[in-house]
Amino acid sequence: MKLLLVEDDDALRQQLVSALKAQNYVVEEAPNGEEALYLAREYQFDLGIFDLGLPDISGMEVISTLRDEDVQFPVLILTARGHWQDKVDGLAAGADDYLVKPFQTEELLARINALLRRASGYAKPEIVKGPISLNSLKQEVKVNGQVMDLTAYEYKVLEYLMLNPDKVVSKTELTEHLYAQDYDRDSNVLEVFVGRLRKKIDPDGTIKPIDTLRGRGYRLRADL
Repeated sequence: MKLLLVEDDDALRQQLVSALKAQNYVVEEAPNGEEALYLAREYQFDLGIFDLGLPDISGMEVISTLRDEDVQFPVLILTARGHWQDKVDGLAAGADDYLVKPFQTEELLARINALLRRASGYAKPEIVKGPISLNSLKQEVKVNGQVMDLTAYEYKVLEYLMLNPDKVVSKTELTEHLYAQDYDRDSNVLEVFVGRLRKKIDPDGTIKPIDTLRGRGYRLRADL
């Protein structure tokens, strides 16, 4: 999952980036509203985390502008403003959740996880497709009840496909959600990840959960 973090406090931003990357999120950083607008318009994100007190354009204005432009990824406001009116205004501007500083990292991660699930239509942290189950809180994958030993990138690939079942996901889209924008990407590496993932979750070739559509991308079968 790829996140946009908008925070002008350098120390806090780096602290959050470290915590989010430790949970296998891909994170793009913006220290101000102008950079946030540019990134949100140019790249695909699964969720945004926005401070309100930015040095140029307010976080509230950035959120409102993006919603007016039909940018629909979930937005979590993370701010020191704890008055009820600020919360009402933030939600009215288009945010989906509101967390007041100071906060516990565990609560932030739980709220992010819940927003990502809801955006894909899931209320619970466990996603089940046939014999495959993925717990987004534990970041654990089981096949027929047996825990799979997946690398971080293998997990990311499977998670994104399971959150988008029966959707054809292009290599470009999948790559955008696996790597930061300045990463030197190689589509052959993605093919390796998918190949290894198939071997681990379906070594006998009996499930065939991931379709390859030549020239179009990958799709997790909805009829598992």
